[in-house]
Amino acid sequence: MAILVTGGAGYIGSHTCIELLNAGEEIVVMDNFYNSKPRAVELIKEITGKDFKFYEADMCSEADMEKIFAENDIEAVIHFAGYKAVGESVREPLMYFKNNLGGTFVLLECMKKYGCKKLIFSSSATVYGIPETVPVNETFPLSAINPYGRTKLMIEDMCRDLCASDPEWSIALLRYFNPIGAHASGKIGEDPNGIPNNLMPIIINVCTGKQAELKVFGNDYPTADGTCIRDYIHVVDLALGHLAAVKSVREKKGAIPYNLGTGNGYSVLEIIETFQRVNNIKIPYSIAERRAGDAAECYSVPDKAAKELGWKATHTLEEMCRDAWNYIKTNNGK
Repeated sequence: MAILVTGGAGYIGSHTCIELLNAGEEIVVMDNFYNSKPRAVELIKEITGKDFKFYEADMCSEADMEKIFAENDIEAVIHFAGYKAVGESVREPLMYFKNNLGGTFVLLECMKKYGCKKLIFSSSATVYGIPETVPVNETFPLSAINPYGRTKLMIEDMCRDLCASDPEWSIALLRYFNPIGAHASGKIGEDPNGIPNNLMPIIINVCTGKQAELKVFGNDYPTADGTCIRDYIHVVDLALGHLAAVKSVREKKGAIPYNLGTGNGYSVLEIIETFQRVNNIKIPYSIAERRAGDAAECYSVPDKAAKELGWKATHTLEEMCRDAWNYIKTNNGK
């Protein structure tokens, strides 16, 4: 039996495929390359020395999903596929609702039809909205401040309702914090299509000359240096969290949320300083106005994942910054 990885050619998906294959799991991968590149599929095979079936498919297409499930014995699904840019979701909310919610609905219906009732869902810390206090644990109130976050929260609700209706379902809701870094080989890493929205890809663009400088949005927050604080996690640690979740859904029932973070908060200026120091490179930046909706601080309590999944992030911030830049150097900034 195989694990279906939707969005498996993407940043987190590709790293997770590597860890699954290295652990001896059989996988089937699908992606429509909206925010990924076909080359990633070949690189996963190259890094692991293992083959797997790949489908260029769209989760919103009932025919595409039917074909995958009809042709394979799918035991569980790791669901990464979906649009993920906050700013774009604000400009195009209907596009996000149609793709993220509609596609997940098609996927879940197909899973139900074929008796596949194990799911690991790629959720997000955005389901906590702007938390009143930090650090954040899984019992905190849930809310969303943008359409992207709302789709994550609504899909979590779909999963909870599904488990309430049928106790045979096993769903892990993995709430990511801020993944950065790249595989140690330097062969795969974060390589978004279009203009990046997250801090590390923008830092990379500045270092490679694609952008003149980094804009730091606000330096007057109630934090030590005035800039926003977030929980950054190495993408390989995050991938290993999915491997741990696979083992969990084979044993437990219900929809269970887990924070995947380090439990440490780092400010924007700390990220810049660390990246400059470990990579011996200068990052020009300027201070800009705050962005609407940005919380001053958001970092996790990852204790539940440690206790119930046996998982804990181990990579340091220095390793995250070093690996992110190594990927760019290895690929000549392309």
